[in-house]
Amino acid sequence: MRVLLIEDETRLAENVAAALREGPGFAVDLAEDGEIGLFLTRDGCYDLIILDLMLPMLDGLGVLNKMRSAGDTTPVLILTAQGETRSIIDLLNAGADDYLSKPFDLGELIARVKALIRRGKGAAHPTLNTADIEINTLEQTVRRAGMVVDLSPMEYRILEYLMHRPRVVVSKRELLEHLYDYNWEHHSNVIEAHVSNLRRKLDASSEQPSIETLRGRGYRLIAQKGVA
Repeated sequence: MRVLLIEDETRLAENVAAALREGPGFAVDLAEDGEIGLFLTRDGCYDLIILDLMLPMLDGLGVLNKMRSAGDTTPVLILTAQGETRSIIDLLNAGADDYLSKPFDLGELIARVKALIRRGKGAAHPTLNTADIEINTLEQTVRRAGMVVDLSPMEYRILEYLMHRPRVVVSKRELLEHLYDYNWEHHSNVIEAHVSNLRRKLDASSEQPSIETLRGRGYRLIAQKGVA
């Protein structure tokens, strides 16, 4: 998953980004003011935006209003030092999905982020199931037909992304955009190698293939036996 963090406090931004990268393994892009943050949102490749309320150039509420006016429905978690009820109500009415008051615990932030991403994908429960494949997104464990499958961090992230989109064809470009930050030099063969290893591990103890490759289009989970 790919997250945009719009925060002008450098140390806080670095700590949050490190926690998201090292914990759930998200790709994280950083913006230090509202105008840069708003510009980056227009790529449309983020699964969640963490938005500080007090920002230079354009404040968080301004960013949020412009996003929602443009039809951007990406989940937004607001970071705010303001505890007034009126401010919180204004934020929620403007389209914020959740808020967290500073100072906050990084563990709580990660839990809120995961919950918002699941809800944004239409999966409120932490367990995802497609055919006989099961992922627990809190524990980051994978099972197929009840058997534990040991995946690398990137293999897990690819599978989780596909599990959020059962039966949907996901292109290599989409996987690159959502799994790597903008500093990564994109190479589609990296994705091909990870998908190949992921497929091999998932199919090791099953006669039913797990991931279908559609030449020139991308990849798709095979939802059930006999269904492409």
